[in-house]
Amino acid sequence: MLNLELYLVTDEASCLGRDFFWVVEEAVKGGVTMVQLREKSLSTRAFIDRAKRLKSLLETYNVPLIINDRVDVALAVDADGVHIGQSDMPFQTAHRLLGEGKIIGLSAEKQTDILEAEHWNLSYLAVSPLFATPTKTDTEMPWELEGLQWARQQSRHPLVVIGGLHTDNAHEAISNGANGIAVVSAICSAPSPREAAAALKKVIQDAILWPASNNT
Repeated sequence: MLNLELYLVTDEASCLGRDFFWVVEEAVKGGVTMVQLREKSLSTRAFIDRAKRLKSLLETYNVPLIINDRVDVALAVDADGVHIGQSDMPFQTAHRLLGEGKIIGLSAEKQTDILEAEHWNLSYLAVSPLFATPTKTDTEMPWELEGLQWARQQSRHPLVVIGGLHTDNAHEAISNGANGIAVVSAICSAPSPREAAAALKKVIQDAILWPASNNT
């Protein structure tokens, strides 16, 4: 069973000069259940090298490694799966290349993305962005909680939300239909990535247990 509860999307700049692998390992020790390696500026060789090292680290904790966009890198390191955006490789092509048993997640930035995805056997949909965020500026309008409720009603897939998530609003996201929370700076930029992850994980698990309660 795929555990999407606390999904870390990496960003080296958000690590604030600290060792990238230390930040990720601390986050995993704090409760991160899945890690997506997102590298927009590395060469293919450097991306593969980083992915290999990260996969080795994550295997120790039995945490899946997802590669952002790059199916070739995922194949090269035998990653657990890929995450693709609406402008990346089509789902059908990614699925054919990766084969059965691999995780494939897809970004959903508007309602038509949710409806189209019903035809595919995705591992999860990433509702993006849930709230406005400075991390990604090339996205559609935020879904907000009302949009998330709509997505939950329309979709048969597990839903991860990303964009502006933190301990003060994670409970609301889970209560309104999300299966998991994806974050970047909320963990990568925190003084203690482990403590930040643990705090988020507690909010998420409380929301799963008591979805109707308020976030206090």
